[in-house]
Amino acid sequence: MRRSVALRWIAAGATAAATGAIMLTLPQSPAMAADNLSLNGGADGSSKASGTSYGNVKDGNTGTYWAPNGSTGYVSVKWSSATSVSSAVIRTASGGGSISAWRVLNADNGSVLASGSGTPSTINFSSTSLKKLTFDITSASSAPRIAEFETYSSGGSTPTTGPTTGPTTGPTTGPTTPPPTSNPGTPTGQWPSSTGNVSISGTVNVSGTFDGGMKTYCCIGDGSQDESQDPMFKIANGGTLQNVILGSPAGDGVHCEGTCTIRNVWWNDIGEDAATFKGTGGGTSYVIGGGARNGSDKTFQHNGNGTVNISGFYLNGSGKLYRGCGNCTSSYTRHVKIDNVLVNNIDMLAGINSNWGDTATITRVTAIGGTIVACGKYTGVAKGSEPKYIGEGWNDANCKVNKSDITYR
Repeated sequence: MRRSVALRWIAAGATAAATGAIMLTLPQSPAMAADNLSLNGGADGSSKASGTSYGNVKDGNTGTYWAPNGSTGYVSVKWSSATSVSSAVIRTASGGGSISAWRVLNADNGSVLASGSGTPSTINFSSTSLKKLTFDITSASSAPRIAEFETYSSGGSTPTTGPTTGPTTGPTTGPTTPPPTSNPGTPTGQWPSSTGNVSISGTVNVSGTFDGGMKTYCCIGDGSQDESQDPMFKIANGGTLQNVILGSPAGDGVHCEGTCTIRNVWWNDIGEDAATFKGTGGGTSYVIGGGARNGSDKTFQHNGNGTVNISGFYLNGSGKLYRGCGNCTSSYTRHVKIDNVLVNNIDMLAGINSNWGDTATITRVTAIGGTIVACGKYTGVAKGSEPKYIGEGWNDANCKVNKSDITYR
């Protein structure tokens, strides 16, 4: 960071005096530099646009920036030893895309420390000792530009005004991008082209981030509704699967063992389930973009607890987009958030168990191919029995959806 210092030179003459002010831009003092922990760390990330660098987010200069190679991605600050961090400041550079959803992650274990919508500024969270902190952009209009990813401990100062890169008479706030009025990643129903084929014969275990480069992975299982099939991908807690096309058959699809992120993943054939969320430690899992087709029952199966957040997704031909398990071995309260999705020829968006306190929050849905049930209520039962369908809910304690949230075409 840099700050402006005014130096005044005074010259006096026998008959007149002249006073001048010269504005200089000097580096910040060592005390201020020590407050921003990022300045003493390293940086890496998921991808970077041409001409940008991960290190630009920790150089103290808002005239440089990092941008992902696409509308989503993440950048991390890291240290050689565990460091206590309790807040972060995100400073954006002008000319980039608008951020609509983000997360801050403890990259050591994948836990979510904070999340939100719109372009963030100061982000506070419980003081955490870690070696790597990640700012994850999960939705944006186009590639955002992150000028600085500052980090602070509870004992340091978290500035509310941003550094500047040129002469100024006082501190100014860093450039900000206004939050979008709508999610720009609206699904169109267009299926992506594959960049190649990868043959697999067993489950691919994902820890951290797995980027498939939009290749088609195939095949596993027999394409039936048999729930005993192995998954094609198994994502460890905190992991991310992105830019993958699942060929057919795909076994039991994708398993999330804890919280996970599934970004821009496409299923050519849903099979038994596209993805199953199994984590029981709470938290939120994300399905961001992507699409699925050729299903007969449910698409996303929620067996664990916590929340599944589905946004910008396209579904063509299936029974349900989401179903909270109604007769698993263990019963939980589950939540689903569905926003900005396009569905074609399906029966129901979300099936939940109202007697267990499940909720479905549904907004901005476009449906093709006839009337759908937005939020279907069931009575959850013990394993071995079949859940009873109660009926459709609108704008109540379990079904947080209005009829105006569904657009038919």
